[in-house]
Amino acid sequence: MKDTVPDWFETCVSQLTTTGTQRVWSVLVTIFGDLAQDGSDHISGSLITTLTSLAGIRAEATRVALHRLRKEGWIESTRVGRTSVHRLTNFGRSQSTAATPRIYSSETKMPDIWHVLIASNAERSRKELSDVMLTGDYILLNPATAMAPGPMPEDLEDLLGVESNTISVPGWLRDLCGPKPLKTVYDQFWGAIQDVERLLPPEGAGDPMRSAVLRVLVVHAWRRIVLRHPNLPPAFLPDDWKGVECREAVSRLLERLPRPTLTTLEAELID
Repeated sequence: MKDTVPDWFETCVSQLTTTGTQRVWSVLVTIFGDLAQDGSDHISGSLITTLTSLAGIRAEATRVALHRLRKEGWIESTRVGRTSVHRLTNFGRSQSTAATPRIYSSETKMPDIWHVLIASNAERSRKELSDVMLTGDYILLNPATAMAPGPMPEDLEDLLGVESNTISVPGWLRDLCGPKPLKTVYDQFWGAIQDVERLLPPEGAGDPMRSAVLRVLVVHAWRRIVLRHPNLPPAFLPDDWKGVECREAVSRLLERLPRPTLTTLEAELID
C-alpha cells in the first residue's frame, strides 16, 4: 500500500465514521464478518491494526477491543511465530451468518404471510408474548399485541394467534415502525453515503487495503442502522423513509469496493 493517503479517502472515512459513536469492538465484528467469516479464515494482528488505523482507530483501542471479543467468545487467538492470528469462534460465526442477509441483501421483499399474537391481561399470557418476541422480527403494536412475518409459532399456549396473507398498513403503523429518531439516522447516513459515492474514484479505491477499509466502514455504518429495527418492507415505513435508497447505495458501493482476499491484504503488509 502506498504511504500517502489521498484526501478523498480521508474524507470518505470521515463521512462514514461521524454518523455515530465508533465502538471499536463492533468495528472488529464487522471486519471479521465481512472479510473473514469462513471457518478457515484468520486475520493477523498486524492486518487488523493496519485496517483500524486507516479507519482512525488507535492501536491501543484495537488491542482492548480484541481482548473483549476473546473474553465474550466471539474470537479465538493463537500465536504464530512473533505475531498473533485471530478467527471467529463457532458462536461468532453463527452471529455473523445470521445478520448477513439483512446487511447484504439488495432489497427487502414483502413476506407472503404475517401473523399477529394477542395476549390477555393475565401475567402468564403477557410473559409468553414477551418470550416469543425474542425469537423473531416482531413489531409490538401495543402492550398486548405483536406481529411478525411468516407463519405463527405452533406451540402457543396463552396467546391468540392469527395468520394471514392479506394485510393493510395504516399510517399510525408506518409511524410506529419508522419513528422520527430512526428516520433521522437514515437521513444522516443517506447524506454520508451519497458523498462517498461521489468522492470514490471511478476505478474504485485503487488499493486493496484502502478498498477493504472503505468496504468495512460502509458495511459497519449500514449494519449499525439496519439491525436496529425489524426487517420491514417499504410498505410498513413512512413515504419519505430513506431505507430503500440507502440499501441500493450500499449495494452499489460494495460492487465498486470488491472484497479483497486475506492473502492479498496480508501480502500488502510485506510490500
